[in-house]
Amino acid sequence: MSAISFDKLFGVHQHTMRIRNNRAEVIAGNLANADTPGFKARDLDFNEALVQAAHLQTVKPLPQMAKTAAGHMDITDLEKLKDPGSIMKYRNPFQPDTGNGNTVEVSTERMNYLSNNIEYQATMQFLNGRISKMRTALRGQ
Repeated sequence: MSAISFDKLFGVHQHTMRIRNNRAEVIAGNLANADTPGFKARDLDFNEALVQAAHLQTVKPLPQMAKTAAGHMDITDLEKLKDPGSIMKYRNPFQPDTGNGNTVEVSTERMNYLSNNIEYQATMQFLNGRISKMRTALRGQ
């Protein structure tokens, strides 16, 4: 009997939960700063974040390399160089500037928050179904 791989069981959906949660935090931050002069609304690029998460899931660990000089980087340092800000984008407002430089449009943010929440719950239901099927299989029913 082989060990259960959660990556195989849940696939990319485990990453979508984290990304949806992060996106909810960004949108909530936009809503909290709706009256802050000069605040620029941001959003998380879900597709880019998912591509990054899927890439990290498929990358196999590289063998340790010998460092011949103190200034050489470890291969593990390469992940630290990846820019997490690449998945964060500024939102372009639909309406012209209000005069205080704030680009948060409360109705747009609320709609995006609701949409993100619905997609989060759909992913949660999918994962619950997978877990339920796994329980049934483990019980041998």
